[in-house]
Amino acid sequence: MKGICILGATGSIGVSTLDVVARHSNLYKVIALTANTNIDTLFQQCLEHRPEVVVVVNEAKAQVFEEQLKNTPIANIKVLSGAKALEQVATLDNVDSVMAAIVGAAGLLPSLAAAKAGKTILLANKEALVMSGAIFMQAVADSGAQLLPIDSEHNAIFQCMPAGYKTGMQAKQARRILLTASGGPFRETPVEQLVNVTPAQAVAHPNWDMGRKISVDSATMMNKGLEMIEACILFNMTPDQIQVVIHPQSVIHSMVDYVDGTVLAEMGNPDMRIPIAYSMAWPDRFDSGVEPLNIFDVGRMDFQEPDLERFPCLRLAYEAIAAGGIMPTVLNAANEIAVEAFLNEAVRFTDIPVIIEQCMKQFEAKVADTLEIILEADQQARLVSSQIIAEFTH
Repeated sequence: MKGICILGATGSIGVSTLDVVARHSNLYKVIALTANTNIDTLFQQCLEHRPEVVVVVNEAKAQVFEEQLKNTPIANIKVLSGAKALEQVATLDNVDSVMAAIVGAAGLLPSLAAAKAGKTILLANKEALVMSGAIFMQAVADSGAQLLPIDSEHNAIFQCMPAGYKTGMQAKQARRILLTASGGPFRETPVEQLVNVTPAQAVAHPNWDMGRKISVDSATMMNKGLEMIEACILFNMTPDQIQVVIHPQSVIHSMVDYVDGTVLAEMGNPDMRIPIAYSMAWPDRFDSGVEPLNIFDVGRMDFQEPDLERFPCLRLAYEAIAAGGIMPTVLNAANEIAVEAFLNEAVRFTDIPVIIEQCMKQFEAKVADTLEIILEADQQARLVSSQIIAEFTH
């Protein structure tokens, strides 16, 4: 019986993880669940899964939640609040696995704490690696933690690696990663029309059910840029060994090209329960609850190169990883602020890459060898991006 802590339990990954846990309650026990403000969903999850402790990051909501628990069958659940409590539950002694599913930079510190504590980390938070790649991977190596990627693409790559492969190793026989992308909702929209894209249109992803921020990242292809940076770190490869491939059907989740000309692809229906179940059962496999892929329903598969004029965010991600140091952190922070401004209708869809690029130009790629340097760069990039946005809106 393994104890699991789910960071970001009320988001789409958290919900899917609990679905898989419910199918294998003889193997997994929920120790801790965390949420930011969505206490209604959290309450229902607590009723079903009976965790020992929950974290509601927002302190006002935490107080409301504690009141909600009184005189219920789950009144004995311990309630913590504040960001620091995320690190606390991620490192509990009876937690074996940590699902790191908090979106954005907020997920970095608890994920890193889990790595230092030697946990099995099921990493769905790509920003943690984008911001602190070398530090994170060093923490995993030092503590003997096990790092398993949850993003469907990185999970696919991991499955296609040689037997006995561990994240962070260099697979010498693998010469290239083919990182697939759906192309999002605007893959064929005339470029001149992108200026009029609304938040509602941007969050309507054709294949995947994701949160608002990740859906916008998919529409700009920044999501793929961040995944490319993450793939460099997870699989010890250079950016020129990672080819982004637009594959609208989202059936092949990624491929690994070997030196002998073999290309291994991982396929399946677009459902996050597949990579979640694979990582939870690893090195074995168990039922994910996902329908088997019907290849005849798929009928055909298309592939094309991404157009960097249409998707400048992808170009900026390649530039950030090439520059190295703090630049991926700056890229990520600027993107988070720009996407938030777009969702709040303060800037246009096509302003997102402009804001990021202007922000990146104001930073030098200094070495990112301490957490302090990374967190400082993150905060500075947020300030700079906010100032750029303020100039946009006046």
